[in-house]
Amino acid sequence: MPVRPHPLSLAPFALAVALVAAPRPAAAQDSTFARVVVKTESLPGHVSVLFGAGGNIGVFTAPDGVILVDDQFAPLTPKIEAAVKALSDQPVKFVLNTHWHGDHTGGNENMAKAGAVIFAQENARKRLVEGQVNKLFGRTVPPATGGALPVITFEHDVTFHMGDETIRCLHVEHAHTDGDVIVRFEKANVIHMGDTFFNTMYPIIDVESGGSLDGMIAAVDRGLTMIDVATKVIPGHGPTGDRKALEDYRAMLVGVRDAVKPLILQGKTLAEVQAAKPTAAFDAAWGKGFLKPDRFVEIVYSDYSSQKSAAAH
Repeated sequence: MPVRPHPLSLAPFALAVALVAAPRPAAAQDSTFARVVVKTESLPGHVSVLFGAGGNIGVFTAPDGVILVDDQFAPLTPKIEAAVKALSDQPVKFVLNTHWHGDHTGGNENMAKAGAVIFAQENARKRLVEGQVNKLFGRTVPPATGGALPVITFEHDVTFHMGDETIRCLHVEHAHTDGDVIVRFEKANVIHMGDTFFNTMYPIIDVESGGSLDGMIAAVDRGLTMIDVATKVIPGHGPTGDRKALEDYRAMLVGVRDAVKPLILQGKTLAEVQAAKPTAAFDAAWGKGFLKPDRFVEIVYSDYSSQKSAAAH
């Protein structure tokens, strides 16, 4: 399928990364968030996806409550709550964080105050507790406290039973981070890949949070085993996709790996690898998002260089 920028995803994603990676004065952030419009796309089986600024939010509505998959930034909570209210008059009972980044967990404290129980994989909570100094993006994230922290964690998987739906949440290791979760709505035939899937754009891989390109590919492989041609696939960023979109994404990840890794094994410097344009075959389709080709190559270089260094010791 043709890959092109999506009006509901690319601009908000660029905004989200800009806000997280380069903190701005509170007044400027408030003004920016005030302009964000949260839009809703309905999917099968009482599942919807909300596009705002930050990670795409999955919503499942049942007769006895609502579950959210991620909750974006704290200033957007009122808009998110209004969008959910338009779908159901039931309260948000549970919020599942697909990983620890602030554009997916920033609303945790607000949602907890409103009565929701926050869930996450164990490593995601640990990352929130520790905070992060990310050298690659020049970003410092302070530790989260109180209601911003998940109160229930799991190591491998957890299952929710709401209404007539079974919602399976599966940990995938060392992918976008070391605490990523894929969420499958079984009856609806919908899957939320979190940030293991960036549709129509090169992905960020948080190597400093235990992420890796090999793990991203393995996570996509795991997702592909759970879907068919009719499945709706919610990415962490970008438009809702399908099996073909996820297959195309996998082909890009493998192609970039196979182009970059040999250059690193040859001892090439980052500048030399970037000059070789190893992503050239994919740039037209995937290089128009927030993360430009040279920046993606830098992430992949950092990943495999650290692996090479570790192997040498």
